[in-house]
Amino acid sequence: MSTALFQYPAQATVGSRVPKSRVYRFAKPTQAVRDLIVGQVQEITWTYKLSAETINLPARDGITKIQIFRMDLKQAELDEAVLRTLDKAVAFPILFELRWQGRIKPVAAYKRPSEAEAGQQVIGGYVETGWQPAGAERAPLPLALDLSGLYTRLLRVLMPLTPRPGETLRQQAERLARIKTKEREVRQAETRLRRERQFNHKVAINAELRGLRAELKRLLE
Repeated sequence: MSTALFQYPAQATVGSRVPKSRVYRFAKPTQAVRDLIVGQVQEITWTYKLSAETINLPARDGITKIQIFRMDLKQAELDEAVLRTLDKAVAFPILFELRWQGRIKPVAAYKRPSEAEAGQQVIGGYVETGWQPAGAERAPLPLALDLSGLYTRLLRVLMPLTPRPGETLRQQAERLARIKTKEREVRQAETRLRRERQFNHKVAINAELRGLRAELKRLLE
């Protein structure tokens, strides 16, 4: 489903407003991030909980619950620090649905328990679709054998990167992060090349740029 909007089962409904004070208490954001939340977010609602109890899918690979949060915004843009703060406050994977002026946009980051620090979460980069009409048609939940498989299917719809054969969700998310890093390095090298005046330095930067582009191509294949 190209919209990446899903019809969540009625039995998974929570429909509970999340006070901003509760987010502050659990995530302990800086004052700057608190100001962003106040300035950009109208209301946060915990809309659905996907778990063994609500949708009859067993936990697997540490995925015991998937939470769906709606965020009604005061403006079209939402700083990533706000999303990251919410993700830090909740110990389970979250799929966000942002709403603004009759439009909706799904956003999420790959999230997993930290292997280095007990009780901490590793949160990857955020992926999203464009804005869509809030009343856009929703697809049924993807078929899955367990919550880990469901999480994989829900998140992959948002990713701008086709999974390689046998590639896990974690591997795909990590490859996407490397692609973004490599794209940034390519842009930086291109900028240095445009500004460089000495021929021998241009030759060296050109060689570096060819190497970076080749690495990027391998990651994208």
